[in-house]
This record gives sequence, C-alpha cells and structure tokens, in this order.
Amino acid sequence: MPFDVRRFDIYRKVPKDLTQPTYTGAFISILCCVFILFLFLSELTGFIATEIVNELYVDDPDKDSGGKIEVSLNISLPNLHCDLVGLDIQDEMGRHEVGHIDNSMKIPLNQGDGCRFEGEFTINKVPGNFHVSTHSATAQPQSPDMTHTIHKLAFGEKLQVQNVKGAFNALGGADRLSSNPLASHDYILKIVPTVYEDLSGKQRFSYQYTVANKEYVAYSHTGRIIPAIWFRYDLSPITVKYTEKRQPFYRFITTICAIVGGTFTVAGIIDSCIFTASEAWKKIQIGKMS
Repeated sequence: MPFDVRRFDIYRKVPKDLTQPTYTGAFISILCCVFILFLFLSELTGFIATEIVNELYVDDPDKDSGGKIEVSLNISLPNLHCDLVGLDIQDEMGRHEVGHIDNSMKIPLNQGDGCRFEGEFTINKVPGNFHVSTHSATAQPQSPDMTHTIHKLAFGEKLQVQNVKGAFNALGGADRLSSNPLASHDYILKIVPTVYEDLSGKQRFSYQYTVANKEYVAYSHTGRIIPAIWFRYDLSPITVKYTEKRQPFYRFITTICAIVGGTFTVAGIIDSCIFTASEAWKKIQIGKMS
C-alpha cells in the first residue's frame, strides 16, 4: 500500500454541502475582520514608532571631553553699557579668569544704554561659578543696574528630540527686569549629565540642570559690594540615558499571529454557542407545537 502523506494533514477540509451559513455567523465574521484590522494597524503603528527608554546610572558618560563642558550663554542687560559688561569664570581647580572674551559677542541695546551678551565657553567638571559683572571694566560704575533677561543657558550638545522633554534650558526666558537694580542674583545650578543614543548606536552628550535662585544686596565693612549675576554650579554623579528602541520584527509577527488566531478562535466559540443555543431553542419550539 503506497504511503499517503495526506494522513498528516491536521487541517481537514469539510465539504461545502456539509456546512451551513447563518446570519449570525456572517455578522460575527465581519466584526471579527474589523477587530483584527484595528489591532493589526495598532501593532503596525507601534512597530514603526520609536520608543524612548530612559535609565539612570552613576558614571561620567563623556570621558573623551577632557574634563570639559561646553556652555552657551545668552543674556540681556538693558540698562548696562557694553563697555562695562564682562564674563568671569572660576572653579575649584584654581581657574580664575576675569573678562573672558573668546567666542563671545556684545550687542548694544536701547541706543547703546544696554547690552546683550552672547558667549560660548568651557568649564571644568568641578564645582565652580561663572558670573556676568563689571569686574573687568577699567572704571567701576557707582550704581550698575543688573536687571536682566536670560534667553539661553545650556550645557553640552543641543538635543533636538521630540519625545525627550528635559530641563536643557531651564533658565531660558527668566525675566528679572523688575528686580532691584542694585541687587546681585545667585543662580544655583545642579548639572545632570545626559546621554542620548539613537537606533544606530550613535551617542550625543548633553546636560540638564535644576536651578534655584536668590536676589540680595551685599554689603561689606567698606560699604555696598558691586552686584553681579552669579551662576554657581555643581555636577550630579547620576547620569540620565535616553535610548531609542524599536520592537523586534519577530515579536511583531508573533503578536500578529496571536491576534489573528486568538480572534478567530474566540469568534468561533461565540458563533458555536449562539448556533447551538439557536438550534436548541428551535427544538423546544417544535416540541411545543407538536
């Protein structure tokens, strides 16, 4: 007797004349197809979309930076002449620079009565401060007006990622124009290293920061101290990492198979129950009539 491979067929076919179509079955089949299409489109959208996963760990992520952090500062002082405005930098490694001018620009405001300072510079990865003041001016004014607006203060690379919302420019838009003109301003910054890794594995290094501030008029035994705008910073040991991830293709296929198979199985059970109940009801009605 020749070997018949058809004996291994677990999907045996039922002749059409032995099947019975019903309106209920047709309705359930249509709902089933619509439901499967909806779930399929939902899974396809999730598969195409990129997920951003974040994690925290203790480390210095940008070891190739040479222990430096790039800073971008943009600030307007509408009542202080550009000749008086300067940037000073100092830290715990002994750096003390008065009147930093590299990669900086001063733009006159209010017909020369005010100044907008834009600068890019680096700081060491140790606690320190940089401040906008009149310390570098050849002649100190009697009453410098330190009212200001901060347009931008950012550290590291600029991250333009739609799904990542962080405090990369926490002081952007800070308005101190209504403050005491003779007051100093202290901004206490806690800088948090941030890493963004895209799907290709390329990493970009930036920094977020939290801020607290106070305003005060300082005095010493010789009289009132010349006001300044201080940015005192310290680095957090915690690094925030954002990683782009996409669902694996095999998981997408597995989910689609589960959706199709599960939906048809449940729909078949529901249709079978309705059909069985309908046939039983018909038999009861026929029994009553007879």
